[in-house]
Amino acid sequence: MSERATGRSKERGADEATPQVDVAPAKARTKARKEAKTAAAFDKKTIALVYDFDGTLSPRPMQEYSFLPQLGIDPAAFWAECGRVARAERADPLITYMHLMYKLARDKGLRIDRDDLVKQGASVELFPGVSEWFDEIAAYIRIRAESHGVELRHYLVSSGLTEIIEGTAIRRHFHNVFASEYWFDAYELPFPKRVITDTGKTQYLFRINKGIEDLGESINAHMAEDLRPIPFRNMIYFGDGETDVPSMALMRKSGGHAVAVHPQGRGKGHATCVELFRAGRVDFFAAADYRRGSDLFKRTCLLLDRILADIAVEEEIWTVARGIG
Repeated sequence: MSERATGRSKERGADEATPQVDVAPAKARTKARKEAKTAAAFDKKTIALVYDFDGTLSPRPMQEYSFLPQLGIDPAAFWAECGRVARAERADPLITYMHLMYKLARDKGLRIDRDDLVKQGASVELFPGVSEWFDEIAAYIRIRAESHGVELRHYLVSSGLTEIIEGTAIRRHFHNVFASEYWFDAYELPFPKRVITDTGKTQYLFRINKGIEDLGESINAHMAEDLRPIPFRNMIYFGDGETDVPSMALMRKSGGHAVAVHPQGRGKGHATCVELFRAGRVDFFAAADYRRGSDLFKRTCLLLDRILADIAVEEEIWTVARGIG
């Protein structure tokens, strides 16, 4: 969705916008192994699959399924107006779209509250197989995991609206959702409470990595790699375009994985994914078909096999280190 709001095309300089990657040096990893013998149990067994929403799990921006139609507004015209206003006012495109949504609703004489937005989530369409994906991936990990106690978590990091996401059929599958959100009580009209930009998404990857999911807590303090509950090597990020490049770059540079998805066919989305693959931004790309047996499912399982093997290796290293302590 943020691609619509920003009006961006190819972002070849996205690396410059990516925050400094927090990667522990080799000596810290060696130190962690030496200290492993003092731990009660090997606890780096959580796998996190992190998803964008618009264009990744759903074919179109979530606002286009109910919000804009009920106002009688053409989606293409709405996103074009967002881009025009943002450029004219030199404003953040995402704050602009959140402002315009409710400005247009007010102009139409409609007052929409949080409950209305949540109800709109039921109309959001999903790519084939998304509804079954979460249980199928969990079943695959149960079969393939050789280490006892592996935990699977799904996270959503989106520029879309928390309220609409909460009304979707798949919300229950996510351990946590980090998305843009309105503040409904402070002003006559809803005011943006949280805005998640393409580069801002990386903050939430670090929150997952460090286990600091309470947004009231800062993630800026240093945390040793061995204290982080979900190593980047146990994470896979799913996205669909240039607005996901900072997150993909962070994942890949930190030892994690990234997968790009596109609509069926060889259109613009496919070309974007090919470019991301050639640039080393992603491990794989595939059509957004989440059904078992699809290329996306098979390639994700290959990455899961690698992660599960790494967990088994690290656990055995921990066991050896503890045994010779």
